[in-house]
Amino acid sequence: MKTLEAWFESRGWTAHAFQREVWGAYRDGRSGLLHAPTGTGKTLAVWGGPVIEAETDVRLTDGAELLRADAAPVRCVWLTPLRALAGDTALSLREPIEALGLPWTVEVRTGDTTQSLKTKQRKRLPTVLITTPESLSLLLSYPDSHRLFGTLRCVICDEWHELMSSKRGVQAELGIARLRRWNPGLRVWGLSATLGNLEEARDTLVGNTTSREDAALVTGELPKETRIVTAIPEDMERFPWAGHLGTNLLDHVLRRVEASRSTLIFTNTRAQAEVWYRQVSRARPEWLGTVAIHHGSLDRGVRGRVEDGLRDGSLRCVVCTSSLDLGVDFAPVDTVVQIGSPKGIARLLQRAGRSGHAPGRTSEVLCVPAHAFELVEFAAARDGAELVVNGDDYDTPDG
Repeated sequence: MKTLEAWFESRGWTAHAFQREVWGAYRDGRSGLLHAPTGTGKTLAVWGGPVIEAETDVRLTDGAELLRADAAPVRCVWLTPLRALAGDTALSLREPIEALGLPWTVEVRTGDTTQSLKTKQRKRLPTVLITTPESLSLLLSYPDSHRLFGTLRCVICDEWHELMSSKRGVQAELGIARLRRWNPGLRVWGLSATLGNLEEARDTLVGNTTSREDAALVTGELPKETRIVTAIPEDMERFPWAGHLGTNLLDHVLRRVEASRSTLIFTNTRAQAEVWYRQVSRARPEWLGTVAIHHGSLDRGVRGRVEDGLRDGSLRCVVCTSSLDLGVDFAPVDTVVQIGSPKGIARLLQRAGRSGHAPGRTSEVLCVPAHAFELVEFAAARDGAELVVNGDDYDTPDG
C-alpha cells in the first residue's frame, strides 16, 4: 500500500517540519492548534494524522476490516465556517485518500446539500463529514446521534479564528464537547493563519477535559512575502470625502486586472459587489464570459461554476464578498483587490492570501480606497500588517 510519505515524494514535495510535528502529535493521541501562514500546507498538516493512522490500521488488520465492500464508518468531522469552503475542502481531502487507496467516503453537509443526501446521512454518516457548526448542531439533536457518531476519532476546525469568540464558535464548542463525552479519546485540532492569542485559542478549542499542558501548539514559521499596495488617486481635489462604492478608481483596477492572469476583487457588501460587477462588465465588454460575481445570495449552482472557473483559470476576474474570504485554494489567482477598508488587519491578510496560495509564492493585494479617509485606514493597516508578519518588506504606494 502506498504511504502518505511516498505520495508526497511522487508529487515532488517534501514535508515541512511543522507538518511532521502535527502528524506526530496526532499519532500520540494529542489535540492541539496549528498556526501557519496561508498557502503553506496547513490542510495536509492536520489531515495527515488521520490518514497515517488509517495506513497503520490497514497494515495491522491486513486490510480485513477497512477493505470490505462498504466504506469505513465515520472517523472525522471537519468543521468549516463557510459553506463555500466545503466543496474545495472535500476535493483537498479526497486527493490523498484516493491516491492511497483508502476505502473512505468524503461528503459535505451544509445548507446547500440535497435533501436526498441528507436523508442518506441520517442513516449512516460518511467516513469524513465536512459540515458547518449549524449543520452539526442539527445532526446532534437527533435521538440516535450517539449511534451515528459512535466511531468518531477526530474533529478538525478550519479557520478557527473565524469561529472563536463568536456565537457560532460557542455552537461549535458545545458540539465538540458532546462528541467528546461520547468518545473520550476524541482528538480535536484547529488551524488558522491569523491568530494573535495562540495559547488562549488552543485552550478554548481543546476544552477542559484534556490536559491543556498536553495540548499541542504548533507554529509554521515559513517565509511568506505579502505585498500590500495602495491605489492613490491622480487628482486628490476631486476625490470624495465620503461614500462606499470606490468606482472613482475603476480604471486603476482595470489596469491591474489586465496585467494579471486571474484576479479576485473583494467588496464589503453584496450591493457593492453587484455595482462593481456591472462597472467592470460595462467597461470591458470584450471580457464577457471571463468576469463573474460570487456572494452568498446566489444560487449554489452559480457559485459552484464560478469556483470551478477560478480553479481551472478560465475566469479573468471575479467580484466577490466574504463568501470567498477563507481557505479556498485557487492557485491561478495571482492578484487580490480590496475595495474599501477591510476593517481589520487579519481580514486584509486573509484576503491577500487568496493570491499566491502556495509555499514560496508571493501574495499581493491592491487596496482601493472608496474615499479620502480610507487612505489613512489603509496606511494604518499596512503598518499593522508589517508587525504581524515580523517586518516583511512591502511595496510603497503607487499611483
